[in-house]
Amino acid sequence: MTIKRRRRRRKYALLWLVVVAALIVGGCRWLKWQFWGVETTVTQVELPGLPAEFDGYRIVHLSDIHGHEYGEGSGELLAMVEEQGPNLIVITGDLVDQQSQITMVSALAKGLAAIAPTYYVTGNHEWSLGSDIVKKMKQLLEDCGVAVLSNGYRLLEQNGASIALAGVDDPNGYADQKTSAELYAEISSEQPGAFVLLLAHRNDAIEEYAAVGYDFVMSGHGHGGIVRLPFTDGLLSPARTLFPTWTAGVYTVEDTTLFVSRGLGNNTEPISGFRLFNRPDLAVVELKSID
Repeated sequence: MTIKRRRRRRKYALLWLVVVAALIVGGCRWLKWQFWGVETTVTQVELPGLPAEFDGYRIVHLSDIHGHEYGEGSGELLAMVEEQGPNLIVITGDLVDQQSQITMVSALAKGLAAIAPTYYVTGNHEWSLGSDIVKKMKQLLEDCGVAVLSNGYRLLEQNGASIALAGVDDPNGYADQKTSAELYAEISSEQPGAFVLLLAHRNDAIEEYAAVGYDFVMSGHGHGGIVRLPFTDGLLSPARTLFPTWTAGVYTVEDTTLFVSRGLGNNTEPISGFRLFNRPDLAVVELKSID
């Protein structure tokens, strides 16, 4: 083999190494973007029965953060939320899934509460840490200015009109907790004719909430189906069922409208901690009143 041929082979080998290295680096960056590159989605949701005074009412919907911090003290996430100019911020559970992650809650909660009124309901992962931890975290959130809805409701006022904002604890909570039907009956008795917006972590309980009669439900839990594929609602549910439904966006079930966030984090379980074609979702919902 001539010296010239050896040099050519070395040149091609080096070129292939550069190409392979570039593909590996590029692939790693793309996967990181898929896992942690937040996508802001703005969705207008038409809601029969919504008071006209709430037309254009803007809600930032955070869900399934799973203890992840976007920037120091969640500063990057807070800046994105503030940019949306929300009237209301809601957190629909799975804020953390490990006890050590509670240290990130205070800065995030204080920051959100400084932007707009903020409400929280529990998810299944908080309760998996134990009821004592849930109690501690609820108190921490309240101390930081976030209102916790534990099978209760508050009235939201807008230009002289009001709607009921209700929230239920996750079914992983206390066995004897108030049911969604009992909560709806309570609201109907105390606020007859009110439009009722329900915060509930589990998207897959929508048939229960629709049967009760809630007007609008906001949920998470589905993680967008983890891997989103064309013409599907994702590949897997958190319960490992194939091709789930109600995992992202707007749905109608009976007379109830459902909005589901794809979530902002990846939990620590191997499969549910994965995202593909399903970037973290900073969901913004703009309410539209229709006759």
